[in-house]
Amino acid sequence: MKKILFVFSLPFVVLGFAGCEATNSKPTAPATSAPSSAEVAQKSDESAAPTEVKEKQPEPSNITVQHCLIGFKGSVPGKPISRTKEEAKELATKLLEELKAGADFDDIIRKNTDDSPPGIYKMANFGVSPNAREQVFARGEMVPAFGDTGFPLQVGEYGLAEFDTKKSPYGWHIVKRVE
Repeated sequence: MKKILFVFSLPFVVLGFAGCEATNSKPTAPATSAPSSAEVAQKSDESAAPTEVKEKQPEPSNITVQHCLIGFKGSVPGKPISRTKEEAKELATKLLEELKAGADFDDIIRKNTDDSPPGIYKMANFGVSPNAREQVFARGEMVPAFGDTGFPLQVGEYGLAEFDTKKSPYGWHIVKRVE
């Protein structure tokens, strides 16, 4: 077997390696010439929609969030929920849209949550000591999607923690950052 030495510089383009031995490889299509700048401009005009680039802000050390849990049959221990997983997803998405349009979150929670209203929790971020006397939970004590959704939000913003067997096993969480 031959040894290959890769040397890279920025920017780099890999044109091909002649005489290299490979195992379990599939043939590749021959290289084609690069498109002209006019072709690139035309394609980007046709397919690219303007996108908003949002700079990631550092997460706060502590937050207070309020949430509405939308579970499904068997997802929340001790709760007799009859909706299917698909119905829960549809309801969570619909309620989030209603909230973004100005609906009252407390009312949404009272009518729909599969947790205990009002669903307000204080959380300390990773590396910050929680305060049990003030009922501040460590981020790691909550389901991961709850903190992953809540910490990036600005005060007053809503987010949706999607159902995930490891990160959000109880269903969908509609999360509002309160503080």
